[in-house]
Order: sequence, then structure tokens, then C-alpha cells
Amino acid sequence: MKPLLLLLVLLSWPCLAAGSGESPAVREIDAMLTAWHHAAAVADATTYFGSMTADSVFLGTDPGERWTRKEFEEWASPYFMRGLAWEFTARQRSIRLAAGGRLAWFDELLDSKSYWLCRGSGVVVRQGSRWLIAQYILSFTIPNAATREIQPIIERALGKEK
Repeated sequence: MKPLLLLLVLLSWPCLAAGSGESPAVREIDAMLTAWHHAAAVADATTYFGSMTADSVFLGTDPGERWTRKEFEEWASPYFMRGLAWEFTARQRSIRLAAGGRLAWFDELLDSKSYWLCRGSGVVVRQGSRWLIAQYILSFTIPNAATREIQPIIERALGKEK
């Protein structure tokens, strides 16, 4: 097999689901993400923000929510100070390692106590002996069958009435 073709095959090879014989790195990432979500649920800001790289970016559900780690920490501080920030639990998670094993990307379906089924996705990097979140994107899921009903509400909220 030609080296470039072999590289493409390896990069596109899907990771196995957590608990199904995946690599130690995938298990570590899965555990870190689970602990990260738990840290928000118990308002452990040190663990939560300590699981993100210094230059990480968090993209929230609102179009204006693009925060650096520092900006996100400042915005979220009141939530952590009240004893419960937010609670998301992964229902399903997929993690894929890049060639070299020091970078991975993931996506997850999240159960939420405040919202409906959400999706998270992002990039994690290996720094020293730890996996840290470099980018996280939180989004609301909207079933395709509901988009026509929701579209006018979203357009009004964005100031784009038709």
C-alpha cells in the first residue's frame, strides 16, 4: 500500500466506543471529558477550567458566545460560585485520535437538566501527561421535523423577521 493511501486509511479509521477495547489514550480522553462535565455539575471551577488549555476557545449555543478560556471563566464565575454551574451527561461519545496520538477530536450527545438533548464537540491535545480541551462547541439539537416550526422563532430572536 502506498504511504499516502495508508495514512489516509489510518486517519479515517473510526475509534471504537468507550469500553469496547479502545486505546488507552481514548479511555483517558473519555474519562477527562466525563470528569470535566462532572466538575461543572458540582461547581469545581479549578478542575473545570484546569481541563482546558490556556489558549482554549469555548463556543456556546448563542451566536455571540465565542470565548477564550479567560473570558469564559469570567462569564461563568457567578454560576460556579452559586454551587452548580450546569449539568450535562454524555449519552454517547465518539473520540478519534490523529496520527501521532497527541491530538484528538470528539463529539458527544448530552443529556441536560436545563435543556433538551444537546451536542458537544471539540478538540483535545496532549500536554505533558494530560489531555486538555483546546476547543469545545456546545450546540442545541433540533430534529429536522421541527425546523419549520422553530425557524420563525430563531429568526425573530436574531432580528431577521421575514
